[in-house]
Amino acid sequence: MEKNKQQFQRKMQTRHLVMLSLGGVIGTGLFLSSGYTIQQAGPIGTILAYLIGALVVYLVMLCLGELAVHMPETGAFHSYAAKYINPATGYTVAWLYWLTWTVALGSEFTAAGLLMQRWFPSVNVWIWSLVFAILIFILNILTVRLFAESEFWFSSIKVIAIALFIILGLGAVFGLIPMTHSQSAPLLSNFTSSSLFPNGAVTLFMTMLAVNFAFSGTELIGIAAGETADPQKNVPKAIHTTLWRLIIFFVGTIFVLSALLPASEAGVLESPFVTVFERIGIPYAADIMNFVILTAILSAANSGLYAASRMLWSLADKNTISQKFKKLSKKGVPVYAVIFSMLGGGLALLSSIVAPDTVYIVLVSISGLAVVAVWMSISASQFLFRRRFIKEGNSVDSLVYRTPLYPFVPIASFLLCLASCIGIAFDPTQRIALYCGIPFILFCYVSFYVMKKLKKGEVKYVDQQQSN
Repeated sequence: MEKNKQQFQRKMQTRHLVMLSLGGVIGTGLFLSSGYTIQQAGPIGTILAYLIGALVVYLVMLCLGELAVHMPETGAFHSYAAKYINPATGYTVAWLYWLTWTVALGSEFTAAGLLMQRWFPSVNVWIWSLVFAILIFILNILTVRLFAESEFWFSSIKVIAIALFIILGLGAVFGLIPMTHSQSAPLLSNFTSSSLFPNGAVTLFMTMLAVNFAFSGTELIGIAAGETADPQKNVPKAIHTTLWRLIIFFVGTIFVLSALLPASEAGVLESPFVTVFERIGIPYAADIMNFVILTAILSAANSGLYAASRMLWSLADKNTISQKFKKLSKKGVPVYAVIFSMLGGGLALLSSIVAPDTVYIVLVSISGLAVVAVWMSISASQFLFRRRFIKEGNSVDSLVYRTPLYPFVPIASFLLCLASCIGIAFDPTQRIALYCGIPFILFCYVSFYVMKKLKKGEVKYVDQQQSN
């Protein structure tokens, strides 16, 4: 038995939690892919899709809030799934979530290297990818406080950039800021000139799938609950603050982009943000946005390595993988879990270069579906937790934070996430997520029960040897 049981250090405040969550959510999806979404669903359809997406996330986060405040654990929703659904589901959820972030690490380091080509065209992409990988590794391996502070400042840069973009963009839309080449203020002409759903109502449903994935990362608040000071106060506060900021940032950004760029033009741009800044006449717009997108990518990688390592720690804590991953440094960092997750990110990076059309596409597909599966597990865990809590004779009033409108909220959030998964089957470009994701989920379940059987056999053998 250990003399001093190692503990995570509760260093994170509300501002760290909020920025950690925003860091995981606001990434290349908003900065690079938003133009394509507008082209597909039209300006009004896209805003509607993001509002519905925000509602789904809000319902899931209301469920997570009750669980995270009552049981603030590192690894959070994996532990809740193991306890209230069954251990095999918890194990599967953890590996799905770990894979999501390790795959993201690989693509983020590649993207960061490509962005540096703008300023250093003669330096190979892989050199920059390696430099940024080492930076993110150092920020995660030293102390939780250093990780939280670096994430706070990474996220702050992109949050300020988005806020400025929305303010300047609205000024240009309504004629308060002059456009370049003496163009007249567009006002709401792009909204009135296009139909509600230019490519049919079905595109709203297809966009919804992309929107759900765009909002993924909000659940990082639950993972960090075990390393948060005063979680009963800070976790609910962070959940509400994060959600309204996300709605303002995402919907505000889409509104400005739609008003200043015709839908037909938006989809073909590398970054619609750069074009809008250039039309407003901001000098060095491309370089400014290149820097902002770079910090956005590093912020997402920083959050990703944190999330992946805590999931491995949580699996070890539940005794389902090697106890080495449970070992903490003196500063409260799960060193082996961080190293292994970093190696996973390195392999994802390698597969994106060596086998982009085979191995990498399979990894990306599984990780895409994984986020929605994790959200479903959060909703189901809260539904079953409340039932058991009442069954054991406890009063709902004793819960510091309660999910409102129970059981409607967990049921609605579960069904809306399930609808996203079913919807993938009707989109040929996203169908691969089901083909790869479902077998991976089944593999995780089977491997859990195989390992459980092997462990039982080992224990039985040891007992027999000792009795002899």
